[in-house]
Amino acid sequence: MITIKRVTEFVELEGIKKLQQENLKSNLSAAESEAEGFVTAQYTMDFLMKMHEAGPSIIAKEDEKVIGYALVANPSIRQHHDLLADLFNTIDYTDYQGTLLKEAKYVVVGQLCVSKSYRGIGLVQQMYQHYRESLQEEFEFCITDIAQDNPRSLKAHIKAGFQVINTLDFGGIKWDIVLWKWRS
Repeated sequence: MITIKRVTEFVELEGIKKLQQENLKSNLSAAESEAEGFVTAQYTMDFLMKMHEAGPSIIAKEDEKVIGYALVANPSIRQHHDLLADLFNTIDYTDYQGTLLKEAKYVVVGQLCVSKSYRGIGLVQQMYQHYRESLQEEFEFCITDIAQDNPRSLKAHIKAGFQVINTLDFGGIKWDIVLWKWRS
């Protein structure tokens, strides 16, 4: 049975790290990353712990195995990872419907991943629904970035309710910044 929940145990962070390693673009063939999608940023266990302490992430588990995750990245962790720092800085100075986002309460999805054998069964939407239910009282917007060479991920995010609001260049990669408005 698959469950969607927030991280509560260190072993679940280890499961996130393992799934991340399996899906890093640098660990996949070009054909596999194009067909299946990928994650770009590599996070240390220390950084995953910092993220967890700031706000536990959402995971999908089957029995005791982590099969998917949506990392919660609060602004308090921005200085601990270069890509996230640039993302937060770009978001802060993005105008959305007449408001600079630095004036709004938002949370960032630090990374999203679903195990290859569990793709296509709706886990992205289920994890994002849990993400929203867990955090919408605290935040008005959910924002993340997607490498432009990862169209599978962009399609999944648009399906979940996100819209492209800006772009970011980081590390020689172009990223779409996408936003999901949680409140009217």
